[in-house]
Amino acid sequence: MKIPVLHINQFQKLKPLDNFYVNSFSNHVELNSKLINKPHSHNFYLCIMFTEGSGVHEIDFNTYRINPGKVFFLKPTQTHFWKFDTKPEGFIFFHSQEFYELTFLDHALNSFPFYYSYQNPPLLELSQSELNKLNLKFKELYIEYMQNKPLKNIKIITLISSIYIELTRVYSTDISTEKFTSPHYSKILEKVENLINKHFYTEKSPNFYANQLNITTKHLNRVVKQTINKTTSQLISERIILESKRLIVHSRDNLASIANTLEFSDYAYFSKFFKSKTGFTPLDFKKKYFR
Repeated sequence: MKIPVLHINQFQKLKPLDNFYVNSFSNHVELNSKLINKPHSHNFYLCIMFTEGSGVHEIDFNTYRINPGKVFFLKPTQTHFWKFDTKPEGFIFFHSQEFYELTFLDHALNSFPFYYSYQNPPLLELSQSELNKLNLKFKELYIEYMQNKPLKNIKIITLISSIYIELTRVYSTDISTEKFTSPHYSKILEKVENLINKHFYTEKSPNFYANQLNITTKHLNRVVKQTINKTTSQLISERIILESKRLIVHSRDNLASIANTLEFSDYAYFSKFFKSKTGFTPLDFKKKYFR
């Protein structure tokens, strides 16, 4: 059983607009409960701001508390689901990469730190004054979406950009922005993460990814080290472990089949690798997750 990947056109839109969706969070849950009531991923970029409610939000096996002022960001392929203790409210919007970047040709989504890398935290917490300010911007975006005025697309993209800029300023107060100042390194990191996502099942050597990028392995390691303080081997291993966890928890395959899917020579080697990275055997991890 594969984790469902949701597409923008699956969601019940109040107003049709290609590659973009915005709604109040309560309406979104009511309209799309059948789509989002189980773990899933997306093929788009997503931003959620909570103004009310409490609960937990699990993103790629990391659990975060939900409370007023929390903002979450998700990139394509990330798996998530939420469980609420009290009724949530706020706003949610999502869009394709093309929707944003075809307008801002010189300003890619990875310019924003929360979309820069899968390694960066997918959330921030707003102060009350920041929440009040951003809430007005989200409302303006929602109202514009509901209306049918001239230059609607341009206005919406401008509002999205304004929201992202404000969120970046808050986000960057807690995270050093030094690593975001090199567009060249940023582009290499984005490319290697995308390559790893595409090839990690079969290619587990840093040398392969360096060759794909037409750079040396040493330079690739330098880029990864300077941007996210890790090695290329760590990036590859972390992606394998993430997929292992997804398959262990969300698929119906037995553990030996999962090892085979991930192209390990046998289950014993897979189990040893998994334990060395997580501290648990695959079976122990599965028992712990469902405990």
